[in-house]
Amino acid sequence: MNAQKIERLLQVADHVSTWAGKACAWLIMLLMFTVCIEVFKRYILNAPTAWIFDATNMMYGTLFMMCGAYTLSQDAHVRGDFLYSSMRPRTQATLDLILYIIFFVPGVIALVYAGTDYAAYSWRIGEHSNITSNGPAVYPFKTIIPIAGVLVMIQGIAEIARCIVCLKTGDWPARLKDAEEIDVVEQQLAKSQYVDEESRKRAVESVHEIDESAHQRLKGGQT
Repeated sequence: MNAQKIERLLQVADHVSTWAGKACAWLIMLLMFTVCIEVFKRYILNAPTAWIFDATNMMYGTLFMMCGAYTLSQDAHVRGDFLYSSMRPRTQATLDLILYIIFFVPGVIALVYAGTDYAAYSWRIGEHSNITSNGPAVYPFKTIIPIAGVLVMIQGIAEIARCIVCLKTGDWPARLKDAEEIDVVEQQLAKSQYVDEESRKRAVESVHEIDESAHQRLKGGQT
């Protein structure tokens, strides 16, 4: 398989993970709205809702699980950067590849397998929450477990491919670009009436240099 096909497959995996993560990110708005309404009902109207605890837990749990693949696609999961960032790209790729094969793949396979059985049993018995009487249905929420696991596995396979490409070329393949703090800076400067065009360009270039320097430190510099 040539480099262009691999790059295309990596981009497809990134797009799938990004779409799933951003779609589920709207749950933050729904969660905030639900909590605000419940606070108003509980403390102003003295009429709390019995199932609100279950609903907010399910929304947050769905958000947490479904954004896992998106976070992985952006290389944003927490790691011990104090050692990793000082390594060269090929060393980073070797370490990542070993950890993906030994820990990630078996762990996610176990998650999908157990999660599928977990969700199937919940559907069979028509499970509802037992925290409150006549609690909401739990089986749709439990179905998210294997779905999220499959998405993480797809992105994990893409990350393994990235490691192999890096081992061959010495450089990490490009990732799908997403909105970052730099984009916000550019937008704010573009709308400012107090910054002239030359100063705006210098400021943006300076921010990009700082960001590129940070990425180089994170990725271990040049080979």
